[in-house]
Amino acid sequence: MRIVLAGGSGFLGRALRSRLQRDGHTVTVLTRSPRTPDEVAWTPDSKAGAWAGALDSADGIVNLAGEGIADRRWNDARKRALRDSRLVATRSIVAALHQSPAAPPVLVNASAVGYYGPCGGERVTESTPPGSDFLSQLCVEWEREADQASATTRVALVRTGLVLHPDGGALKEMLLPFKLGAGGPMGSGSQYMPWIHLDDWVSLVLWLIATSGARGAFNGTAPTPVTNREFARALGRALGRPAIVPAPAFALRMLLGEFADSLLTGQRAVPARSVELGFTFQFTDLEPALANLL
Repeated sequence: MRIVLAGGSGFLGRALRSRLQRDGHTVTVLTRSPRTPDEVAWTPDSKAGAWAGALDSADGIVNLAGEGIADRRWNDARKRALRDSRLVATRSIVAALHQSPAAPPVLVNASAVGYYGPCGGERVTESTPPGSDFLSQLCVEWEREADQASATTRVALVRTGLVLHPDGGALKEMLLPFKLGAGGPMGSGSQYMPWIHLDDWVSLVLWLIATSGARGAFNGTAPTPVTNREFARALGRALGRPAIVPAPAFALRMLLGEFADSLLTGQRAVPARSVELGFTFQFTDLEPALANLL
């Protein structure tokens, strides 16, 4: 296969690119700063540019483009950047798909479990309606932009949860304090953490590309979400360290601003649709996943 990848320089994009290449597939990466022959320069601006020819006759396109949600404290300017980086890039890809004489048969577009907003202990599936906070509405708009391609190509949306790997994402940031014995739950610890092993996340994306009946939203989460307190204890056990030092809610809000609310509420999201259609997870439970990673 030849797969076009937007957002290939991030944590998830690098992992997906590596697996595709390892499996013998060709990857064309859309990037602002190309450095290798398989990278194509693009400037997403809501339109299809000269780069759009890279999509012709490809077997699929995966769009992970967007600035990091947790990279810095949210303020009005940061929220605009988060929104614009996702919506403008997606509009550009959709425009390119519409004008392509041989458009890829599938677009796999990123989203997030933040779509659902705060849900407490309620079991959340892909049919659960969206929330009303900033992150929820950002996901709604992002998915709506991707769905504009549905007249041209099959669209699958990955509502990604907490992707686990020691080399990136949230787990990388957690390791040092936990190794120092300063790890523990965030806030009350009762909020759910919809986690997924990085290998399973990559496999899910590849499965979405290959599965012709996979349309619409899919939760990119393992079947067994855990509470934040349970996660902290499991990580402490995996590292052989205590996990009893809580991160107070007020401190998280001072450090992270509005984004802290997403960490302190969470979603008990499960991958109902992918399981129903036959996707098989390698890691369904947290402790074996952490043992594998650590």
